[in-house]
Amino acid sequence: MSKVRAKKHLGQHFLKDLSVAEKIAGALTGHRGANVVLEIGPGMGVLTDFLLEKNWELHLIEIDKESIHYLEKKYEPDSLTIIEGDFLNYHFKDKLAGPHAIIGNFPYNISSQIFFKVLEKRELVTEVVGMLQKEVAERMTAKKGNKTYGILSVLLQAYYDVEYLFTVPPEVFDPPPKVNSGVIRISRNNVEKLDCDEKLFFRLVKQAFSTRRKTLRNALKPMGLSDEFKALPILDSRAEQLGVDEFVLLTQQLETSWKN
Repeated sequence: MSKVRAKKHLGQHFLKDLSVAEKIAGALTGHRGANVVLEIGPGMGVLTDFLLEKNWELHLIEIDKESIHYLEKKYEPDSLTIIEGDFLNYHFKDKLAGPHAIIGNFPYNISSQIFFKVLEKRELVTEVVGMLQKEVAERMTAKKGNKTYGILSVLLQAYYDVEYLFTVPPEVFDPPPKVNSGVIRISRNNVEKLDCDEKLFFRLVKQAFSTRRKTLRNALKPMGLSDEFKALPILDSRAEQLGVDEFVLLTQQLETSWKN
């Protein structure tokens, strides 16, 4: 079979180092007993080959028609399911209606959006192992007080245990990207629901980091703060100084101030 041509507009960089592919596939643990795995953007199936060895119930989602044609020739129909579509806009319904894990060499241009979609499906997605731009991977796994700590750091860490696993150099890809990649694993924690209005929590975190150099008192102004709320000492801090628990507390206090 002729190789699939990497397409720049899809952000494709095909992994060619088998040892790296094996290491990524091996990072999937089956957290919470999930045996169903969705691979995003399998390309030519380098990672897929190692996933098949693990006997997962494997589903692939691919937007590139050339890749789909290649994969349909490469694999027996009963060994896995191939879904043609865009993960960000796909409605899975029956195919992935139960607990499942997600894995992939994620396109750089949509990696953050993939994790926001995961957060929407957090009741079903037990684990994610993803390779993405190193800078973005470090941002997601950063702790409070770190300059790279941001919106996704807080939101992911509210519902998942987040780990930076290892760095991958450009030369293991075809074509090689201009930057290093990082592999992370997120595993669903025991928080079924935050102890606050979760929609307001998401909104508050996003607003807090919208002007991250400002104090929270100034950054949160567009949310309509009462004088009582504005007097809270915690608002002298900047967003990067607060952990998940502190953002939950702040959300509770904002709720209370609106009711009074």
